[in-house]
Amino acid sequence: MSIKTTSSNLILLIFSILIVFSNCTPTQNAVYFYNATDSGVVSRNINLEEPFIQKNDLLSISISSLNAEATAIFNAPNTQATSTSTSTGSTSAGGYLVNSEGNVQMPILGNVKAEGLTKRQLKASITQMINEKKLLVDPIVTIRHLNYEVSIIGEVGKPTVINVPSEKISLLKALGIAGDITIYGKKHNVLLIREEEGKRTINRINLNDEKFLTSEFYYLKPNDVVYVEPNERKIKNANRNQQLLPTILSGLSIIAIIVTNLIRN
Repeated sequence: MSIKTTSSNLILLIFSILIVFSNCTPTQNAVYFYNATDSGVVSRNINLEEPFIQKNDLLSISISSLNAEATAIFNAPNTQATSTSTSTGSTSAGGYLVNSEGNVQMPILGNVKAEGLTKRQLKASITQMINEKKLLVDPIVTIRHLNYEVSIIGEVGKPTVINVPSEKISLLKALGIAGDITIYGKKHNVLLIREEEGKRTINRINLNDEKFLTSEFYYLKPNDVVYVEPNERKIKNANRNQQLLPTILSGLSIIAIIVTNLIRN
């Protein structure tokens, strides 16, 4: 074998290796919690703060007491029904809509301020109003969110809007429901968009780092949007396909013309 041939083969081998490595995703960016150790249980408590009620929230408010007849007026069917989109389809739900002024309108009590309060605070407020007006004895107020939803979009198996009846869901569980992050998604740079008290915040989360397990973003809040960005490999592939498409179409057109001429002849 000549020196020239050997050199050519060596250059070809090096070029092939560079292509392979350029298409590889680093291990630490492809797996969850790359730096996790076998230290046992992650035992730090996560401070799961109760979300604040916002305008356009849909609330289920039920009131009970020893006097069922007196209580019935408070639990009359609410006509403010809305259609809620879920990961399994569209469902109709009735409840109290927090209006543009931040209030819910309840029988007898009238307008009740809800925006900016937690469910616990709103429960205490309604209980106090009933007691002050001596409408019921020892009322029990139960409040739930009917539109507790989170959105998962971007480089996941199946982008979706998830309805959360339990009112508690972790980011990891939400990603699992959405089909997990694809091999083209950036696990080390997940975008979480959160809106609270009229303010929208953008937070970046590193799912390669075990510190996430004790962070404030471990659990999602109502109306959170999680966006998984595509990595450089996906972007390069998309750009390459866009560049090759006109060439392929032109080639097919030429072949079609040649075949047509052959058939005519």
